[in-house]
Amino acid sequence: MTSKVRFAPSPTGLLHVGNARTALLNALFARSLGGHLLLRFDDTDLARSSDDFAAAIAEDLRWLAVQWDSMIRQRDRLAAYGVAFARLREAGRVYPCWETPEELEYKRKRQLARGRPPVYDRAALRLSEPLRQQMLATGPRPHWRFQLQQGAVGWDDLVRGRVELEADRMSDPVVVRADGTFLYMLPSVVDDADLGITHVIRGEDHVNNTAVHIQMFEALGHSPPTFAHVALLTDIRGQGLSKRLGSMTVRSLREGGIEPLALASYLARLGTGDPAQAAPSLDALAVDFDITRYGRATPKFDEDQLAHVNAQVLHGLAWDAAAPRLRALGMTRASAAFWEAVRGNLARLEDTRLWYDVCFGEITPTIDDPALAERAARLLPPEPWDDAVWQAWTQAVRAETGRKGKELFMPLRLALTGRPHGPELRALLPLIGRKTAERRLRTAQSQRAAAPVGAGR
Repeated sequence: MTSKVRFAPSPTGLLHVGNARTALLNALFARSLGGHLLLRFDDTDLARSSDDFAAAIAEDLRWLAVQWDSMIRQRDRLAAYGVAFARLREAGRVYPCWETPEELEYKRKRQLARGRPPVYDRAALRLSEPLRQQMLATGPRPHWRFQLQQGAVGWDDLVRGRVELEADRMSDPVVVRADGTFLYMLPSVVDDADLGITHVIRGEDHVNNTAVHIQMFEALGHSPPTFAHVALLTDIRGQGLSKRLGSMTVRSLREGGIEPLALASYLARLGTGDPAQAAPSLDALAVDFDITRYGRATPKFDEDQLAHVNAQVLHGLAWDAAAPRLRALGMTRASAAFWEAVRGNLARLEDTRLWYDVCFGEITPTIDDPALAERAARLLPPEPWDDAVWQAWTQAVRAETGRKGKELFMPLRLALTGRPHGPELRALLPLIGRKTAERRLRTAQSQRAAAPVGAGR
């Protein structure tokens, strides 16, 4: 049987890195087994769901190279959920309730004050049948709860091992609101059953939901899928990422210059292996993928580690892949030689702009020793230049000035690039060219010649 998994975001906001990790794990699981990935938009909450958010989530997934094999929207399957609800109602597994939100909150607070878990007290089940029928006929519209069977609910989790939960300590979940709309629980089970989902890989915040889902599967006459609940991400301090007010969306990282392969590599390896090591591709990650290797320890999202992985990806990016992106940024003079010279110094692709200006644009040279710069300018060899010109030129300057080591190389680097660190000048100097190099070296002299009489007195 072909393995089939699903990623099921609610289109009520942008894709968060925690959800992106879930999407990646499902995608890698499917790729590793030659299986099927379903993208399912959980959009039964019509008031909060948005087509724009659905489109943004799909775009971010494509950017991450997460490829799905099919897609559905729950709002298109409302009839199927109605049929399932009718079956549960006929079987006596759902019941109507009329408590207001204020009444439920009052009950919850009283239970907590007494040191008890805030479990729904099933007061609606104690209504007499005549009163229940009267309320259904003439009263306000009820919300409907799924009645859990008491006792232990267990499953073998691919990440957590054997899990046993007591249904007695759980509230009967609301499955249909008073306005007739469906909540998360029932549609999720109906879709997983109808669409042949074999494995459900999701965050550990769904562990309690899984106990409910298993009873729903059984009540509808279906065998539940295999479950795997991975630990949720936190930031480096152990705080929940969802509290970061949007700073950890895939979109924000993308706009901040993070490479898709860097983010995919990092998220997929958090919790197993070395997260600070870039992978060559998602296919390479899939080759070694094993969901059972993910531990229960809380993985911490470290932005410094991600930046390190991002730099690795850029340092290994081939010219053919970089070229169209640099052209799109307006760097029309960039070449394979330029890319080879600068890529090892990049943290973000946008950093290329600095070295592009060094090679082909205008910068402000730093001249700490005008006399040395002037003598170096006079010793510049004629063109054409190749990567041997740097050594030949600096040897000539050293022979004439007696300068060597840092006392020679740092003033030349500052004059030519305006920066104390960067790519090897052996590679940059032929790109800068003789005319530009001479002009930068003579900057101090030209500034003195242009100064008005009496300046500096």
